[in-house]
Parts: sequence; C-alpha cells; structure tokens
Amino acid sequence: MTDISATQPSRPSRSGGRAARRAARAAPLTDDMRAIRPGMNGGRYKPLSDVDVLKIHDAALQLLEEVGLADAPQSGIDILTKAGAELGADGRLRFPRALVEDMLAIAAKQVTLHGRDPAHDLDLSGNRVHFGTAGAAVHMVDVHGREYRDSTVQDLFDATRISDQLDNIHFVQRPMVCRDITNNLELDLNTIYACCAGTYKHVGTSFVEPGFVPDCIEMLHMIAGGEAKWRARPFVSNSNCFVVPPMKFATEACEVMEACIKAGMPVLLLSAGMAGATAPSTIAGAITQAVAECLAGIVYVNAIVPGHPAIVGTWPFGLDLRSGAMSVGSGEQALLTAGCAQMHHFYGLPGGAAAGASDAKMPNMQAGWEQMCSNVMAGLSGLNMVYEAAGMHASLLGFCHESLIMGDDLIGQALRCVRGIEVDDETLAVDQIKDVCLNGPGHYLGTAQTLARMQSDYVYPRLGDRTSPKEWAETGKPGLIDAAIAHKEAILAQPSRAQFDSALDQALRARFNIHLPI
Repeated sequence: MTDISATQPSRPSRSGGRAARRAARAAPLTDDMRAIRPGMNGGRYKPLSDVDVLKIHDAALQLLEEVGLADAPQSGIDILTKAGAELGADGRLRFPRALVEDMLAIAAKQVTLHGRDPAHDLDLSGNRVHFGTAGAAVHMVDVHGREYRDSTVQDLFDATRISDQLDNIHFVQRPMVCRDITNNLELDLNTIYACCAGTYKHVGTSFVEPGFVPDCIEMLHMIAGGEAKWRARPFVSNSNCFVVPPMKFATEACEVMEACIKAGMPVLLLSAGMAGATAPSTIAGAITQAVAECLAGIVYVNAIVPGHPAIVGTWPFGLDLRSGAMSVGSGEQALLTAGCAQMHHFYGLPGGAAAGASDAKMPNMQAGWEQMCSNVMAGLSGLNMVYEAAGMHASLLGFCHESLIMGDDLIGQALRCVRGIEVDDETLAVDQIKDVCLNGPGHYLGTAQTLARMQSDYVYPRLGDRTSPKEWAETGKPGLIDAAIAHKEAILAQPSRAQFDSALDQALRARFNIHLPI
C-alpha cells in the first residue's frame, strides 16, 4: 500500500478534504473507473435449488410433450411439424423432448443487442444485467394534477429522450401506447420514429399486424442507411407476445414474429401469464408454464433460422387474489422474476423478465419500496434484461416521466448491490488501518485511498437528498418530485442528441405520415 504519511498533513483540515472530494466527484470517469455500469455480473441470488431447477425443467418438457400449444398459424404448423413437432387431432402442437433439446443446442447463447451508437451495445451473455423501460401503458401520470391522461406520441418521444440521458437506463422498449394515433400502421411507424429519434440506445417495439412489418422494416433500413447496414447491426428488436397463456399461440403475433426473423430483427419471446388467472397461482407453477411456453418459442425461432437472436421473455405476473387485480409491485413478483432468471441461466440462454413496476398510482413511498424490491432481486439473480424497470405505475396502466428520472437513481443503488463486495488486499485495507491508527489523524477523511476510491466504490444519487435537516431547510425544503420535474424540464429543453439529420428526416416524412412536429 502507498505510504501517505509523507505527503499528507497529520491533521488535514475539514474544508480541504471537502474541496478535494468535490473536485474528485466533478472529474469525469472512464467506464472502468465507474462504480456501476451496464452489463455488470449478477447471479449471486438463487431462489431455486439445483434440484428445483431440474424439476421445473422436467415439468416444462412434460407440458410441451403432453399438452402442447394450440392456435398456431398455418405457417407455424408447417414450420414446426417439419422440424419434428407433432400436430394432434385436437389441433395442438406437441413437442417431443428430443426436439426441444436439439433446438436448445443450436439456439443463440451469445447475443448482442445493438444500439444506433455502438457505445450502447448490450452483451447479454452469462449473468450480465441491463435495466430498461418497457410496457404498453395507456395513460400518463400527471404529478402536477395528481391525475391520469391518455398517452401520446409526444409523451413517448419525451420518455425516450429522457431515457437517452439516464446512465442507468440501458435500453428503451416502448413504455407506452400513442393513443392519439388511431391508424394502427401509423401507430407502429410513429412508435419506431419517436423512439429512434429520441435515443441511440437499443429500442424494443411491437407490431399490431404482420402486414405492417414490411413498412416498418423499410423505415429501419432508411434510418440505418440501407438493408445491409441494418442486418449487420439491427438496433431495434421485436417484443413479441407470441403466446396467449395458458399454452396457446397468439396467431397473428406468431406471423409477426416470422416476418421479423426473416427481416433480421432480434425477437423477445414474451410469455406474460398472470398467476392465479392465466397461469397457476403458485410461483413454481407460473414459472414452469412460462418456461414451457418460451421453450416452444425457442423451437419455433430456430426452426425458421437456426441461431437467430432470441431472448427468453418469461414474464409471469402476480395477482392480488383478494380482488383479481395485478400486483406487479409484490414480493411474489420479485420471486417470479428472479426464479425465471435462474431458469434462463440453466439453459444458457439470454433472458428478460419484468421488474421495477409499481401498483402505486403516483411516485410515492409505496412505489419506492415496490420498485426497489423487484429491481434488486432481478439484478442479484443476474437477469440479462430487466424490463419495466423505471417509470411504470398503476399495475402497468400508467407511465410517469418524473418516476423514470427517479428510477435512474433507484437502479443505480440496485446496481451497486449487484456489484457486491470485492475482497482483496487493497479492500481489506489492513495497511491503511495501521497507518491511520498508528501514524495518522485517527480517521480516513481525505486520505489518498479514500479519495482514490470515492467514485469507483460509491454510487451517488443525482436527485436523492442527503443533506442535513438544517441544509435542507436553508435551501427551501426541496422535494424529490420537484427535483425530478426540474431535471425533466432541463433535458427536454435541449434537442434530442439522437435526432435524424435533416435529409433523412425529410425523406422519412415524405415516405411516412409522421405525427411528431418538426
């Protein structure tokens, strides 16, 4: 360890130490020096034992072999039976174990989701964790009037612009529906436009009908600079609810998925059963059904294009069984998500699930505990993609810009938990303890080691208030929501840094009916 006794005064002044800390905090950090970053390794938390995992795996294979899935489109029946699935007289496709195992063997294990800027590429291998938005909220939370209103394309664009500026939001899946656009093709096109014009990060979206995919792909080719560039780095993925739990294919969504795969677009195979309603009420049963449904999706995808990038989207949600209402902010939801992550790791497949959403109608204490509980557990479980991690309220019905901003702080603390505790000669700090106690001032404020590690070891909230009551009162008693509003307004006062150049924007507007004003 470095001997600091010759370079540090024996009793550094308090003001000097504070000035040094402020200077260190203000200095820009390289990525390798940051306390947290995208793709940190989780996986320390395992709610399932090894025996439990094998039981769920075996039960999922039994369901696929004995129950199968109904309602596949004719194209899907042709694809899957050719691969080895069996079509029963009841119209259900059943999947022999050998078929599932063969497709798991060729399924993509190393998947990178690209951003328009390579700096935002997401490596989904292993236990790497990424947090982002998602959902299909139909309302916006108005924190000023404490009310809800319909969400618009401007709201989506603003949410994407805000997400682009938040370090701990690593990707942007469309978090809301543009309810001011009634034409469904224009809805899909404007969703892509608003998201891609708002962020360089990876974007996820969905399509209403399979016939809309070609126009949307044409738009993406234009944004990418041609089909070859798009296929080399597809920066938008298809979030596809290809199943209708329990154990049925969503016919049109499957046709959308087929079109997206052929166009080179990564897919999220999304199974969103509700425990107690469209999935078993037990946590193990809900996970088992979601795993079975998504394994059917893995077979489907790889029967079309072996090794095509696909994310196992086990998204079982909880219910409050007293009322039948969704309870996405519950402890049970956190366990569902963490258990699903463990199953993804068992298969060695990239996976995503939902965490960080709240049942609270406003960003308040209930929202805080609900959002943190599932986000921390998802991160600790090593979930590759944590969807709906910020901004989502009212059991997925409402989205809040201010909550998105506060969620960035919350996820920062969750990521620090994911990072864990490093134990080595330097962090044990035996030499430092000896020097401070025997030769120094008896405290660690202002020491070289403290200053050197204050940014690499600690996460500091952007908005969270750590002042004393006296300082808080002297600064006008600011509130957290007020700070989030101010930060939102500062971001939205600036043009999007991901906006298209004028020639591309003119070409897009000439080809498609873009609803956002210039």
